[in-house]
Amino acid sequence: MNFEQIDQQIAALEACIDTTVKVGADEPLLVGVDLGTAYIVVVVLNSEKKPVACAMEFAQVIKDGLVVDYIGASRIVRKLVGQLEERLGRTLETAAIAVPPGTGERDAKTHTYVVEGAGLTVTSILDEPTAANAVLGIEDGVVVDIGGGTTGLSVIEKGKVVYTADEATGGTHLTLVMSGNHRVDFEEAEKMKKDPARQGETLLVVTPVIQKMASIVRNHIQGRKVNGVYLVGGTCCLKNFERVFENALGSKVFKPANPFLVTPLGIALNCGTQETPWS
Repeated sequence: MNFEQIDQQIAALEACIDTTVKVGADEPLLVGVDLGTAYIVVVVLNSEKKPVACAMEFAQVIKDGLVVDYIGASRIVRKLVGQLEERLGRTLETAAIAVPPGTGERDAKTHTYVVEGAGLTVTSILDEPTAANAVLGIEDGVVVDIGGGTTGLSVIEKGKVVYTADEATGGTHLTLVMSGNHRVDFEEAEKMKKDPARQGETLLVVTPVIQKMASIVRNHIQGRKVNGVYLVGGTCCLKNFERVFENALGSKVFKPANPFLVTPLGIALNCGTQETPWS
């Protein structure tokens, strides 16, 4: 795997959070909307599948992959889409979305309604680890997407997804442990968790939760020949997260420089594919 190329793609997307790349008046645009437990992210790519704009907002409107605040989620997506349309000088028309593995069709439709409420037509729905693999390009291995609320995984063999699973353990659980350990409220614990200066201290406190996430993956891949485990998702941004995971799992673990934006980018890359987890 060429992580240098992947990291360059993600770096280009990071740059588009604050800057906007000019697009043609009639150029087809690819849009991905990631409704996460901690952040809602909207990514726009040009016709060459290169990032041109990105917007995000912290939100707690999704829990364990389910929309728990429909009005709040709709408001944020409309806001982000409006910002991007103003920046690009273009109307955004279609989008791809992703849900945790195992999400039922009925719950996935709620995600669809949220995005369609912003004026976008949803063309494809993917499970999150599969979306991430559009960026990673793994032929054989396991993609593990650890977001705010869930740990999802896709087993890939010969370039095809052969198994998916998802369980409700994610970054929120790390924050709760931090909150209890330091006796502070959730918001303060979240700030502490994200503080670059406290990464080593944070890792020591939340290691048991990371080990629990690794055990979830181990249980699902038991008996399978696994060439490597690839971590994505905002929770994995914690420094040396992958080392704890590797020690607990007993398999080789890899992580891009910025795992947070891998899945949103992969979602956008699938815009227009007419794909669903039930197809």
